[in-house]
Amino acid sequence: MLTSTYTHIPGIGKTIEKRIWESGYCHWDEYLENQDSISIPATRKEKIEKGIIESKDHLAIRDFEYFASCLPGAEHWRAFEHFSDSVAYVDIETTGLSANSSCITVVGIYDGKDAKTYVKGIDLDDIVEELQKYELLVSFNGARFDLPFIQHEFPEIEFNQLHVDLMYPLRRIGLSGGLKAIEKKLGIQRTDDTVDITGFDAVRLWHEYERGSEEALDLLLEYNQEDIVNLETIINKTYQQFVERTFEKALGK
Repeated sequence: MLTSTYTHIPGIGKTIEKRIWESGYCHWDEYLENQDSISIPATRKEKIEKGIIESKDHLAIRDFEYFASCLPGAEHWRAFEHFSDSVAYVDIETTGLSANSSCITVVGIYDGKDAKTYVKGIDLDDIVEELQKYELLVSFNGARFDLPFIQHEFPEIEFNQLHVDLMYPLRRIGLSGGLKAIEKKLGIQRTDDTVDITGFDAVRLWHEYERGSEEALDLLLEYNQEDIVNLETIINKTYQQFVERTFEKALGK
């Protein structure tokens, strides 16, 4: 999808992108080979040709910061296929909803192979180094909650990566509501131990741990790990629908 994207090029919006797609020459290479037959202003063609050449150069060296900075935030998902081999699925647990009055208790990071959980008072500071390893982050409601919360506690983290907040592309394909509700709609099963746990329970479990219950922490970490692992399952199940819906909406189908 990234190599059929044009809205990251300065001066090129969705109207021009739609017109390119309507021509049938969606991919950057197809555009370059057939631009003379595409009905868009010559001044735009010059910008697009320059933008494609620049984009191909940046993609060849995996310059994720380039695409993170020039792609509209809501469209970062378009880069998933190209950077999914350097991805961190991220989810946090907190003592409340406000970063000003609450704190992070657990941060879960899953790279597609290993799920790691970092705990307040044990190794939470390690997320600063860990998050820097990845080119792409995937979250659910992370743009409004997880990432700002992390940055409030760890302002040294730049978050210069691509970031796919799944909540928004999921809405475009008709999957709204909370993460657990969406999992059910997609047929994703939780374990018996965590199936009924909510965000409020996560706060309760943390307080039980603070009062000495290691079992409560174990359950909280299991709950968090299922969150991050399920994010991968969700995007793998729905990514092609994101692509199809984007083209269908643009082309009026």
